[in-house]
Parts: sequence; structure tokens; C-alpha cells
Amino acid sequence: MPNFIFAYHGGHTPEGEEEIAKTMAAWQAWFETMGAAVVDPGNPVGMSKTVTNDSVTDGGGANPISGYTVVTADDIDAAADLAKGCPMVVDGTGSIEVAEIHQM
Repeated sequence: MPNFIFAYHGGHTPEGEEEIAKTMAAWQAWFETMGAAVVDPGNPVGMSKTVTNDSVTDGGGANPISGYTVVTADDIDAAADLAKGCPMVVDGTGSIEVAEIHQM
């Protein structure tokens, strides 16, 4: 079964112990619903840079990545269905780019 990367865009960093606990519980509950499909729960990421052949710029472009997860699924449509349950998709604060990871 192929692996897919979920590249998170948007969302927000929770503030205060109560919001952090609530956010972590929502993500943990989502991961639990996906069960063995979660290959690597991933992590949030920091500031990004965009590198081209003639420049390096801060910020990661118009919609920088904010984190990632790796899942396994039958196909990209099944992976996209898994992504729909993400807390930041559900609450409308972010989006997920889903792409198959090709083994080389």
C-alpha cells in the first residue's frame, strides 16, 4: 500500500495550557481514528525558506507549510478522505495538501 504525505498549511499555534491541551487532544483523537494508517505522525515546522537557482527567500511563498504527517492508504482518494478529519480542516483554520510518496 502506498504512503502519502499530508503537508499542512495554516492553522495556528495554541496559547496557554488549556488551549494546548485541547488542541493536542483533538490531534491525538484524529490520529487514533486513523489507527495503523499513520506511518509517521510528523510534527509542526518552523519558518521556511524558498530556494531557487538564484535566490533564497524567507517565508515559504504564498502558503507555507506548517507541518506534515505520513499515512498509508489504498489510493490518493482514500488518503484525502483521511485528511478530512484533521482538526485544522474541521475548524476551518487550515488545509492539507495530499501527495503520494513515490519510492525510488
